[in-house]
Amino acid sequence: MNIKSLLLGSAAALIAVSGARAADAVTVAEPEPAEYVKICDVYGAGYFYIPGTETCLRIGGYVRYDIGFGDIAGHTDVPDRMGDGTHDTYHKQARFTLKTWTGQETELGTLRTYTENRFNFREGWDEDSGSQWSLNFAWIQLGGFRVGKDESAWVTFSGYAGSVIEDSLVGYGGDFDTGVIQYYFDAGNGFSAVVSLEDGQGDNTIDSYIPHIVGGVKYTQGWGGISGTVAYDSNYEEWVGKARLDVNATDALALWAMVNYGTEKNVIDNFFKNWDGNWAVYGGGTYKFNEKTSFNAQLSYDEGKTFGLAANVAYDIVPGFTITGEVDYVNQGSSDYHPVSDDFWGAHLRFQRSF
Repeated sequence: MNIKSLLLGSAAALIAVSGARAADAVTVAEPEPAEYVKICDVYGAGYFYIPGTETCLRIGGYVRYDIGFGDIAGHTDVPDRMGDGTHDTYHKQARFTLKTWTGQETELGTLRTYTENRFNFREGWDEDSGSQWSLNFAWIQLGGFRVGKDESAWVTFSGYAGSVIEDSLVGYGGDFDTGVIQYYFDAGNGFSAVVSLEDGQGDNTIDSYIPHIVGGVKYTQGWGGISGTVAYDSNYEEWVGKARLDVNATDALALWAMVNYGTEKNVIDNFFKNWDGNWAVYGGGTYKFNEKTSFNAQLSYDEGKTFGLAANVAYDIVPGFTITGEVDYVNQGSSDYHPVSDDFWGAHLRFQRSF
């Protein structure tokens, strides 16, 4: 047998063996079609269905960097803003906030949840410098019934005190964070109401079986709205009340005014009250120069002769990225609450990417 015949025979044998093995090969099953995420537009933009459920989920938040200058320590989350840091002229804070919303239709109404976690890194404060985490919201709502961690309805029902960074130069809301058992009623014609049983927090946490109580009514239309809110502090057995007016003067200009009253003059003896004296007044507005730029201002004054002024310009560089520059001023006149008058200045520069 010559070499050519040997090679031809070997090739034929290999082909035969390969054919036999091919006949016995395992057949791979076709992959099942992937279940893609479906958009849910029932509750607004950004929601999608959690695969395999009827629950809609939205994930959002923001990344923020604040720089504060001057006597007014650089952030609204610091309780005492009058030079309380290690560096009385310069303060910085980075924050990452993660938010989630869910919604699902049930036979008893819409079932919702909301959570908000804040992760902060601060520089320039004595006790608050360094990394911090806080759970600011974690509530469940079915129809108009809500339970969980929230901000007090004393603040949220009527609205915050303008679109400025330092909105509490004269305090208007006491401690915001609290546990709630709450019912919100919306008549659908602009009229709404709320009743909220609240735990308080810190030194103002309830010390008996009687909760703090908040109640409010509101009427809103295209021209603006009007609201009234009352609250009862069960620890100190004190009351507060407020009335607020919002007016959409033009397409570009929105104005608001608010007056607060408390039965106790002492600034600390009430969960809902952190202004000096019985009464305080607030006002401000927003003017939109164009789609990207707005001017925001707030004026405030209380019976303790504390005057606050905050004004800023917010500019959207691109959608979702805003830079805000703000100037703040506080004048404390001589009164029973602070015998020596004084002035404080401050400024803020904020960078925020929202998503």
